Amino acid sequence: MALRTFGIIGLSSFGHYLALELARAGHDVVVVDNNEEKVEAIKDFVAKAVIADASDRKTLAELGLKQCDAVIVSLGTSIDVSILVTLYLKEMGIRHIMVKAITPDQGKIVELIGANEVVYPERDMALRVANKLRFPNVIEQMTVGENLQLVEIMVPDSFVGKTLSQLDLRKQYHVQVVLLRSSGTEKTTLLPTGDRALQKGEILVVLGETKPIERFQREWQ
Repeated sequence: MALRTFGIIGLSSFGHYLALELARAGHDVVVVDNNEEKVEAIKDFVAKAVIADASDRKTLAELGLKQCDAVIVSLGTSIDVSILVTLYLKEMGIRHIMVKAITPDQGKIVELIGANEVVYPERDMALRVANKLRFPNVIEQMTVGENLQLVEIMVPDSFVGKTLSQLDLRKQYHVQVVLLRSSGTEKTTLLPTGDRALQKGEILVVLGETKPIERFQREWQ
C-alpha cells in the first residue's frame, strides 16, 4: 500500500488518536494545534507537529498542507473555527478535506463551505456501542453507503455444518455473504461459493440494507 501524507488540524481526542493510528500505519502525519501541551505530547510520534493558530489564514497557508493527500479538521466543538479553517483549506486547493462535526446541521454547513467528507465520531461510536449491546455476537459493524451495512458476526451454532446454499441467506434475509474468515487466523474466503460448509468459530461478513441486516442480527443472536 502506498504511503500517504495527512494533515490533522486540532488535537481533540479524535484528532489525537487518529494521528497516532495513521502514523502507526506508516503514513506521514502533520498535526497542528494552538495548545503547546497537546503538540508536545504527540510530536515524537508524527512526522511534524506545529504549534499554530490554524484559524489565521496566513499561518495556515504557511504550513505546507497543500502537499497532503487529505486534511482532517478536528476542532472539537468550535464549529465557527471549523468553518473558517474549512473555507481557507478550500481556497488553498487542498485535495480532500474531512471535517469532524457534532451535529448534522454543523455537517451541512461545512459541506456547503467546501468539506468533501464529514465525520461524526461521537454519534458513530454511540451507534457501535449500542449495536454491540443489542447484538452481542456482532464483532464489527460499519456503514458503507446511505442505507448499506457491513457486519461481522460469529457463525451461529445452528449454521455449523450447513452450506451457504442450504442457508440461502440472500433469499431468507436479503443479505449477501461477502467474506468468510477463520477466527484468530488470516485465512479468508472472498465471495464464498454456495457449496461452502460453515464451521464453528468462523466469522461471516455480511452486506445488506439496514432493515434486513437488523432482522438477520435479531434472529441469530
